[in-house]
Amino acid sequence: RIHLHAMMLMPRPMHCSFWLCAIIMLPAFTISKHYTAIARHLPKRGNHLPSLAFVNHIPNKRDFHRARPLYLNRILFDTSEIDDGNPTDNEEVTTGTNNNKATAPLATVTFSKDDYRTIHVAKILGLQNGDTLRAGSVRSPSSQEEEGNNNNHQRQLAGLTTDDATVTWLPEGKIKKAQPTKNGDPPGSLQISIPHPPKTSLWNDRNVTTITEDGTTTDLISDTPSVSLLLALPRPLQLSRILPMISQLGIDQLILTNAKKVPKDYFGSHIFRKPEVLRDLLVEGLAQSGDVTLPNVTVTKRLKVFMEDEFDEMFPLGEVARVIAHPQRRGVVGDDDDGKEGEVGGVKRMTDVEFPGDGPRRIVVAVGPEGGWEEPYELDMFTSKGFQQITLGTRVLRSDVAVVSLLALAHEVCATGDRSD
Repeated sequence: RIHLHAMMLMPRPMHCSFWLCAIIMLPAFTISKHYTAIARHLPKRGNHLPSLAFVNHIPNKRDFHRARPLYLNRILFDTSEIDDGNPTDNEEVTTGTNNNKATAPLATVTFSKDDYRTIHVAKILGLQNGDTLRAGSVRSPSSQEEEGNNNNHQRQLAGLTTDDATVTWLPEGKIKKAQPTKNGDPPGSLQISIPHPPKTSLWNDRNVTTITEDGTTTDLISDTPSVSLLLALPRPLQLSRILPMISQLGIDQLILTNAKKVPKDYFGSHIFRKPEVLRDLLVEGLAQSGDVTLPNVTVTKRLKVFMEDEFDEMFPLGEVARVIAHPQRRGVVGDDDDGKEGEVGGVKRMTDVEFPGDGPRRIVVAVGPEGGWEEPYELDMFTSKGFQQITLGTRVLRSDVAVVSLLALAHEVCATGDRSD
């Protein structure tokens, strides 16, 4: 009986063969299943399917949603990130074992180890202790309330720029060397020191009013851009691509508005539910361009009410040129059939825009949705407010292409006019 019991417990060849086949065939079945699903979307070559070689890496849906790299030409920070207890004067501090005297920095800012700016300085720039980089503090023209919550020292530093901020690595954990690791990871937190003027340019020093000796002429030096944008709200995904482009080129006012051809659900985007998302997209563009001034952002769902109640106060007709962009229809001629040189069927180009007054040129550009402004209702409304209709031609452009093209032309027209004056 012991012998029979032992024989019953022994694995039989049939059982071994079954499990062996299962172990071998299961991975092959899984691969063929994925391959068949992918192959449905691939073009056939004759009667043969593509090779199985590419199945070594089956795309993961998260591969298509990785964060895009940020290209930072200036490391930007908010005034709220400035370390507390920074001296405002050129105080001397004692450093080293020999009691050497050194001037304390104007301010210091410390970024955590996992901050994207810390990673950029370590992996992309590869800076060591004592190296310098370009830095600046973000400032919004309408940030009086925000700055009121900060102390006086932080308000003074809003909008500063410097090309000589000093890098200091603060090792953490088991890492002892104050330098990026061999694979480019930061050793710990990053501290940057802002030097005193003249190596640092403060906002109040760049935006001053100079009066001549006779006291009659005032020369205003300002970093405020001369171009503003009124934009019919595009699709949220497209808006997230447009916002960094807008801040790169530089504008004073950004009005995001509704229009006849704009779906109402666009205003339910997370960009408007979370204001910090919109701000981060604008700061991304500033970091690329090296600027520090955020535009004023106004969101309105009622275009007609905004044009009647608020627009004239923001953009006085006697000081700001008003321009509306709309595609020129093929075979359609404007009111002036003769048309001036540079105009298309009586519709102006950007270079033909007339500016009011003799002061510095300012302009506001209204850009509609991809289908254009509603004809004739919306076009007539803008015309009644003193807008000059311009065109980029007969092509119907996507919102991002139209915005970048028009802003670039508007900046050039304003700069050319100021130089000629």
